[in-house]
Amino acid sequence: MAAPEDEDFEFNNQDYYSLLNVRKEATLEELKASYRRLCMLYHPDKHRDPELKRQAEQLFNQVHQAYEVLSDAHSRAIYDLFGKKGLEVEGWEIVERKRTPAEIREEYERLQREREERRLQQRTNPKGTISVGVDATDLFDRYDEDFEELPGGGFPHIEINKMHISQSIEAPLTNNDTAMLSGSLSTHNGSGGGNINVTVRRVVSAKGWGEVEFGAGDILGPLIGLKMFRNITPRCFLTAQCGLQFSPRGPRPSCSLMTARHLDQNTMGYLQWRWGPTSAMTTSLVRDTKSSHFTLALQLGVPHSYLMMSYQYKFQDEDQTKVKGSLKTGWFGTVVEYGAERKISRHSVLSATVSMGVPQGVTLKIRLARASQTYLFPIHLTDQLLPSAVFYATVGPLVVYMAIHRLIIVPYTQAQKEQELELQRKSSATDIAKKKQEAESAVLLMQESVRRIVEAEESKMGLIILNAWYGKFVSDTSQKQEKARVIDVTVPLQCLVKDSKLILTEASKVGLPGFYDPCVGEDKSLKLLYQFRGVMHQVISADNEPLRIPKQSHRIESES
Repeated sequence: MAAPEDEDFEFNNQDYYSLLNVRKEATLEELKASYRRLCMLYHPDKHRDPELKRQAEQLFNQVHQAYEVLSDAHSRAIYDLFGKKGLEVEGWEIVERKRTPAEIREEYERLQREREERRLQQRTNPKGTISVGVDATDLFDRYDEDFEELPGGGFPHIEINKMHISQSIEAPLTNNDTAMLSGSLSTHNGSGGGNINVTVRRVVSAKGWGEVEFGAGDILGPLIGLKMFRNITPRCFLTAQCGLQFSPRGPRPSCSLMTARHLDQNTMGYLQWRWGPTSAMTTSLVRDTKSSHFTLALQLGVPHSYLMMSYQYKFQDEDQTKVKGSLKTGWFGTVVEYGAERKISRHSVLSATVSMGVPQGVTLKIRLARASQTYLFPIHLTDQLLPSAVFYATVGPLVVYMAIHRLIIVPYTQAQKEQELELQRKSSATDIAKKKQEAESAVLLMQESVRRIVEAEESKMGLIILNAWYGKFVSDTSQKQEKARVIDVTVPLQCLVKDSKLILTEASKVGLPGFYDPCVGEDKSLKLLYQFRGVMHQVISADNEPLRIPKQSHRIESES
């Protein structure tokens, strides 16, 4: 099965709004007030102890960074849409600052594409194909009288009768120029050859490119070719190609011209003309949607003319399963193909196709695509159209796949998932330990301020936080078991009390100074026991629920 892409909690993507304890709609004045208060609390110059001074400097820089982002309208809009990752994308400094959220999103996607393009330019982008042809006709076309005369004739003879290997790499020369080197080796029934090609492509503009190709081989001889691509309109493009092959029989020129047009959002129409050793005129219609792929093609040419129709259905499942079928008929005969394709791992796709026709016979084609490498195994079963060959070509791959899937693929993917989960747990444990240390440092820095706040609140019988716990509470358990899932946040909350009021926004409390997440990925809540006007009250609040205490009902109760 395909390994799903996990969307993990990002510890480093701290919530700036929660850190400053302001609403997402906070005004500049509200941001300034919160920023000044936290700066007074964490200013490094207020601490003489070197360790406390270092911790205060770290927290002070975090608060300053949050304020710088949220106080700038442009940076704030980017942060609201994409978080801290959006701010890390290169190129924002040259973007016009007066933009709507939709325009910012579009610009972000453009910058992301450019960054991916730069990454691709640093790679050689290797691609390869290995094809191994197997002749297994003795399984079905054997003659008993012939086998009786040969030693070991009771066993069918299966052999590899052809092979093909090709490889290509790309190397960016400049921003507009790319060189490609490719080569291939082929052998069939004991004889074969190879060739090597060098191609240089130049992107002329956003609408087109051109390339020149040089090749050499031990069979066909040197090759010179030119190719051009051009967008004629936003819905139509043109490709032209010409070449000259220097074969032992003399120069062999060739030329082709193809034009394509978007007929609608999911449909393309193609028209191609080829002149050379295999001259032909081909027209095709291709419709590709989320759930299906349909192709209809007609070719008139020498030596082959044909009509082809294929259909592929795409299942909307995790493994991206596809089933396909096609019919092709022409001067060479008629061929019917059907098969299936499935993703077996994150980077691997396996497919099997049964091809049967007259006079071609029956062939089973196995294809494995792994990243940029492709492995092909065409197995020719019979030169005749035999029902037994069709049956085994259909049932055999299914049985083998189910056995391999159950015995190899499933255990392998499960082991991979467990390994990834273990790495994630270790990473999470490290991040939690780091956040815990930062929270404990913040609490130490708050002690002196909390002492002054408590003295001021006691003098006027104001708001005093007696106990506060944050995390996942477990019902019907002892207090000790409950505390194992929560953290003590009495000091951080008392530090946020101002004028006998504690106001928390709807943002997650995990971003508040002195807080950390004791149970990642689980629902959390906040439980407070506080005293106001000499009366004790208890409040329980959900993590993303805004909180304002003392509540109005508690004020009335205390005054009465």
